[in-house]
This record gives sequence, C-alpha cells and structure tokens, in this order.
Amino acid sequence: MPGQPQLPRPTDAELEILNVLWERGASTVREVHEAIALRKPAQYTTTLKLLQIMTEKRLVRRDEAQRAHVYQASQPREWTQQQLAGDLLQRAFQGSAKGLLLGALSSRKASKEELAELRRFLDEYERGDK
Repeated sequence: MPGQPQLPRPTDAELEILNVLWERGASTVREVHEAIALRKPAQYTTTLKLLQIMTEKRLVRRDEAQRAHVYQASQPREWTQQQLAGDLLQRAFQGSAKGLLLGALSSRKASKEELAELRRFLDEYERGDK
C-alpha cells in the first residue's frame, strides 16, 4: 500500500497481544497480561518485554503520561490483516490470489454465511466497487 508505513511482520506472540489491544482498546501491561492469562499460562515479565519490543518495532504506541504506561496498536486490525495476507500471498502462493483463497477454503469448512459474503465481495470486486 503506497504511502502506508512499512512495519515488520508481527510474530505469533505479538499478534496475540495486538488482538487483545484491538479487542480492549488502549490497555496497561497488566490488563494485556490478564487477558492473555485467561487463555493460556503467561508471565507478566514476558508480556512487558514483548510490549517493549513491539514499541521499538512501532507495532504499538506507548502513552507514558500516567504512572502505568498504556499501550495501543499503532495500526487497525484490518490494516494489519491486509499486510499479513499480502505477505502470505507473495511468500507462499507466488502472488496467486486464487491459490490463497483455495488454500484457505480447503483448510477448514466455510459457513454458508461466509461463502455468501465471499460471493458478494467477489461481485463487488469484479464491478470495481472494492
């Protein structure tokens, strides 16, 4: 995407933190840690270190105005998903959108609602609406 910042691809652990921030909004380290700990064992110090690394990588922004630093994702979920999909498209499918879509659909059964939404999206894309 021209004009958009080039950010490094987040690791799985970083994506987990980003998902928490996208769901909760701006959060302290403790809040992020507690959300992750509900799903799996996690160490507070690991969450803190990852957020520090993610700040350096510009994946998150840190507000230092309060005693407890507050973090938020630097980009919206949709933007990050587009970047990851584009990267996967190039690395694993040699730029083939058909290959990517077929790979995704064959990896798990899509619901009727998802298939209908995909059909609508493809129709809009074909008309130039997307």
